[in-house]
This record gives sequence, structure tokens and C-alpha cells, in this order.
Amino acid sequence: MAGSFVTVACPDCENEQTLFEKAASEVDCAVCGHTLARPTGGKADIEGEVTAVAEAR
Repeated sequence: MAGSFVTVACPDCENEQTLFEKAASEVDCAVCGHTLARPTGGKADIEGEVTAVAEAR
């Protein structure tokens, strides 16, 4: 399974959360509940600023 993990800063509360870039379900911010990623069948539609990427090996 090819893909990377990304760290995303929440646009509402600035909390940083790590998630899989091909998320199969909605990912909400653990602090405020804002939706950070929505599944699209491929790479997820990510809301917020991607601050770091951990490349797959």
C-alpha cells in the first residue's frame, strides 16, 4: 500500500495532527472536531495546512 503520513494543522485551533494521506474515512480534529480529511477514493481531500510529510519506504 503506497502512501504517506502527513501532519496537518487545523485551520480552526492550530492543533497539529498526523493522518494517512489516503484516509478511507473522515478524520476530525481531536481538539475542536473540525473535519481535517474527507475520503475521495484516492488521496483524501485535506483541509488545513500540511506541515510535514513522512514518506513511505
